[in-house]
Amino acid sequence: MWGKNMLKYFLKRLAISIIILFGVSIIIYFIVRMMPADYIDQHTAAQVAQGQLTLEDVQRMKELYGIGDNSIGGIIKSYGQWITKALRGDFGVSFVYGRPVHQVIAKYMWISFGISLAAMILNILISIPLGIVAATKQYGAADYIVTVLAMIGISLPSFFLGALLLRVFSIGLGWFPLQGLSDATQIITGFKQVLDKLHHLVLPMTTLVILNIGGLMRYTRTNMLEVLNSDYIRTARAKGLSEKSVIYKHAFRNTLIPIVTMLGGSLPGLFGGALLTETVFAIPGIGSTSYKAMLQGDIPFVMGYMMFIAVLTVLGTIFADISYAIVDPRVKLQ
Repeated sequence: MWGKNMLKYFLKRLAISIIILFGVSIIIYFIVRMMPADYIDQHTAAQVAQGQLTLEDVQRMKELYGIGDNSIGGIIKSYGQWITKALRGDFGVSFVYGRPVHQVIAKYMWISFGISLAAMILNILISIPLGIVAATKQYGAADYIVTVLAMIGISLPSFFLGALLLRVFSIGLGWFPLQGLSDATQIITGFKQVLDKLHHLVLPMTTLVILNIGGLMRYTRTNMLEVLNSDYIRTARAKGLSEKSVIYKHAFRNTLIPIVTMLGGSLPGLFGGALLTETVFAIPGIGSTSYKAMLQGDIPFVMGYMMFIAVLTVLGTIFADISYAIVDPRVKLQ
């Protein structure tokens, strides 16, 4: 029965998700098409200014790229052509990269995924234990230290923290490479190449962990405090159970549902890349790749990338909802 309800719930959510994605695609397409300068405008501005191209020449180029008519009717027609191809798995060819959009995303997203996954694992291993300690030592020294660390992580902008780490540890101390994923001055292979990449990734991963550690620590602390004040926790203590058993066997298990919610929402970030962090450290991930495409008005890539993120967001939400029933059998999927 539980499996049947799970399937029914999944199919229902999937149908709703398709409608949501359709609406999202319309909104994103209209926003992208209303950008003040598109790819053709940016790459022909100098030639037009010098008289090498006329406005008629630019308009003909836009027609070739399928972005010539910016009227409401023209955008609707262009969207219809885009969605028809997208449903067949064809998201067009990137103006900037000159390759099919899905190929560009597939090439660069795994770099971002590897970095984000490692950072998320470290974040979980650090944040959750610290959050538990802060909750069990409420208003103690450990609680105040964790709170300060959480506020620092939440408050620091990613570009500022990344630039600060580069200034101190790369430029100042020379401990780590300044940018990129590999040393361009030498050719290395095998295990040395792996070590070289890990050496380049220390600062970017440190940045991501520091930025994300605060939210999960506070989340864990808040939910643990709420559970520790529950009647059944007082009953467990009254029965003579050890404090360790009360905290980790009874209290922590009941904080998993809100934590699963938060982690389920991290799926887009795993594959979507850390745009600013990757840009600061010049890492060729999907985040920095999409940033370059957005700056140049690459409509096919921007649409493909944004829909990719939208699909991941929907899947992350569904995953979190289904995980409720796995973590807590009391949750009913209907």
